[in-house]
Amino acid sequence: MPRWRTVSSRALRQTALAGTQFANASCGTIRLKLLKVGARVLVSVRRIRFGEASAYPWAEERSRAHRRLTGA
Repeated sequence: MPRWRTVSSRALRQTALAGTQFANASCGTIRLKLLKVGARVLVSVRRIRFGEASAYPWAEERSRAHRRLTGA
């Protein structure tokens, strides 16, 4: 595994995924369950929106991580 992937996954776990079930997950698990997701991308002039399936089991963890990373 490349060094940058290890460093970035460690930083992601410490900042965005702290307190979730993915806080101690491996890089492969984070990639498989949170990053490799089929979603519909809606692009307008001012926004880019992602539409996930309603049955996506880790939607809350993913949106929590997004809020922590963006400060929203």
